[in-house]
Amino acid sequence: MPVVTYSPSYTLVPTYECFNRCSYCNFRVDPGQGQELSLGAARDRLAGLKGVCEILILSGEVHPQSQERSSWLERLWQLGRLALDLGFLPHTNAGPLSYREMARLREVNVSMGLMLEQLTPKLLETVHRYAPSKRPEVRCQQLIWAGELGIPFTTGLLLGIGETSQDWRESLEAIAIIQQRYGHIQEVILQPYSPGTKELVPQNQFLDLVPVVALARQILPPEVVIQIPPNLAKGQIRACVEAGARDLGGLSPIDEVNPDYSHPHQEALQKELGGWQLQPRLPVYPQYDRWLPSDLQRAVKGWREWLLDQCQPRIDRVTEQI
Repeated sequence: MPVVTYSPSYTLVPTYECFNRCSYCNFRVDPGQGQELSLGAARDRLAGLKGVCEILILSGEVHPQSQERSSWLERLWQLGRLALDLGFLPHTNAGPLSYREMARLREVNVSMGLMLEQLTPKLLETVHRYAPSKRPEVRCQQLIWAGELGIPFTTGLLLGIGETSQDWRESLEAIAIIQQRYGHIQEVILQPYSPGTKELVPQNQFLDLVPVVALARQILPPEVVIQIPPNLAKGQIRACVEAGARDLGGLSPIDEVNPDYSHPHQEALQKELGGWQLQPRLPVYPQYDRWLPSDLQRAVKGWREWLLDQCQPRIDRVTEQI
C-alpha cells in the first residue's frame, strides 16, 4: 500500500516577538510586547507529552544587530538540548541565521528549516515591505549555508501572497539547483496563505494546490519530498497526493503560524487518503542519519526502532518512559 507520512510533533515558541512586519502574519507580536518562554515552563510542557517524537522550536526573529541576539540564540540552543535530554528530536526554524549560529544549533537539532517563500523581489514592495529578512538573497544564502554545514533541511514556498505561477517555477528551480549541489533538502513545503483573525491583507481566492504540487514534482529532484499542510489543504489532500505530495508535515495540537486552522485528526486524514497509508516519520529522514553528530545519531537510532512498530501505542510507551 502506498504511504503518506507525517511527524507526530509539538511546538515550542521561545518568543513571538519579531522585527519583521509581514503584512499577512498571524504569528508575530511587536518587540517588547511578548513574553519569553522559560526553560522551566518548556520542561513542564514537554514532561507530560505522549505520542510525540518531534519538538518544533519555532521562533520570531530578533534583529541581527540587536543586543538580545546572543541570549536569544542561547535560548534556542538550550531548548534543543532540553528536548534531546527528555528523549525527543528537535527541529528549529527561527528565521535567517548566520553561518556560526547555524553551526551552533546543529549541535542540538536533527534537522532545521527556513521557508524560501518566494524568490521574486517584487514582494519587497508589497507584503514584505517591512520585512528585511525576507530578501530573496538572504533566504537563499541560508539554504546554501545549511548545505555547507551538512544540516538536513526543510524549506518551502508560501503561496497566494501576490506572486505568479512563473514565480513558483523560479523559486522551485532555485531550490532544485541548491539541492543538486549539496543534497541536504529533505522536504519542500507548499503552503497556501490562509487569512486569520489578525490578517492585514484581503482574503485571497481559493488556491488550487494540485497544479503547484505537479509543478514541484516536475522540477525538484526525486529525493526531495513534497509536503502539504493538511489543515490548509482541506478538500485537496487526496488530489495533491495523487499529484506527487507524500508528506503532511508535523501534526500538533496547535498550528502556531495558522492558529485559526486546526490540524485534522489522524483518523479523518486516513479516511480522506483512501488507499494511501498514513504513517509516522521522524524529523530527519534516514539517508541523513549519518550526517548528524554522534550523540544525535544515538538519539535517532532509538526512534528508528520505534518506527519499525509503526503504531501509536509504541509512541505512548516510549514517551511514558521519559
